[in-house]
Amino acid sequence: MTEIVMPRLSDSMEEGTILTWMVRVGDEIAVGEEIVEIETDKANMAYEADVAGTLTEILAQEGETLPIGAPIARIGDTAEGSGASTAGPVTAGDPPPPAVAKASSGVGPPTVPPAGEAPEANSQGSGDGEEDRDGERVKASPVARRLAKERGVDLSSIAGSGPGGRIVKKDVKQAAKAGKAEATAPPTPTRQEGVGGGGAVESAKGEVEVVELTKLQQTVARRMAESKGTAPHFYLQIEIEMTAAVEARGRIKAMAGEGEVVPSFNDMVVKACALALREHPQANGAYRDGRFELYSRVNVGVAVAAQDALVVPTVFDADRKGLRQIAADTRALAGKVRDGSITPPELSGGTFTVSNLGMYGIANFSAVINSPQGGILAVGEIAERPVVRDGELTTAQMMGATLSCDHRILYGAPAAEFLARVRALLEEPLSLAL
Repeated sequence: MTEIVMPRLSDSMEEGTILTWMVRVGDEIAVGEEIVEIETDKANMAYEADVAGTLTEILAQEGETLPIGAPIARIGDTAEGSGASTAGPVTAGDPPPPAVAKASSGVGPPTVPPAGEAPEANSQGSGDGEEDRDGERVKASPVARRLAKERGVDLSSIAGSGPGGRIVKKDVKQAAKAGKAEATAPPTPTRQEGVGGGGAVESAKGEVEVVELTKLQQTVARRMAESKGTAPHFYLQIEIEMTAAVEARGRIKAMAGEGEVVPSFNDMVVKACALALREHPQANGAYRDGRFELYSRVNVGVAVAAQDALVVPTVFDADRKGLRQIAADTRALAGKVRDGSITPPELSGGTFTVSNLGMYGIANFSAVINSPQGGILAVGEIAERPVVRDGELTTAQMMGATLSCDHRILYGAPAAEFLARVRALLEEPLSLAL
């Protein structure tokens, strides 16, 4: 008999929430088969069995949150499976076990994934992911289940096109287009109950709606507070002339063939930062436990706005990649963040972060350091602004940037030199290709 425990799926994971069991008690399990979907502090991830046998018992029900190492299931050989317990995932109408009932009482966050795509797991198994197809469990991604619920699509009537016949987002969309969708009412928001339990609180502010945080939102809130509370921030602002970069990108776009990726200005910033980080190793490090950690790889995190959260996927070895490869990587990562398919390894290993709000018309802002990194570059919009050149007033394409530094590792002068190098690289964009 082998006990399956809550796995560590990311470097910062301390606990996980069972979202969906993909197998049932009595099922034969193969090594590498996806058996359970788990929500971590960074993303939802399917856990693959590392042993083969028969699933004899499920110890953690959908909706339960357990620490790393806690038992969640048991797998035995075929003989052991024949007399196994029939306990399995909670289905609609079944009374919830005590641990899950506690989760449904409002204690703890609803299990909504980082990109807001997966269904909320609840103690009584709303039916999402529990549909049967001729007595077999329907395998569907969290995104597909959420979309099916919203559009009234019966998952048991869909043939999945994903790995192992798993139903994915596009399958549900196609089913909805085929006229199989029925409108469903949106979920009722949680509202603050009055002392006597008689409804929402009325005050001068109106009704008070209380929204529980997802695990990702809890993690972001905790880490941002820890960063500001423990890392002594200081900020350096700079104006970068992007006229040559604008012209260079225009030429790249004009020369690009159909379907070719055209690097964005943010891709140029990522590349410039990567090259500057290679030349200034102190900026590519962290302060940990009274020591400096200086990293040999330059991995730049790119802040991406997901639904109700901020996610930072990583462009690995950005200093060694060309602009087109960086552009392809960032687009693929951003797409995964938004559709909820990003994995913990793609969110780990960053040594520096770039955050860009220029597309929203923000000229300058100061970002909170993504601890334990030593710095983060906040990038504003590119806009035509007046400048003085050779004693004459003219205009140029200018971009504001603010470097937030952890003063424990990145001091004023080295930080200024790093930022000046980023500016020099962007103002002469041909250097980004070298």
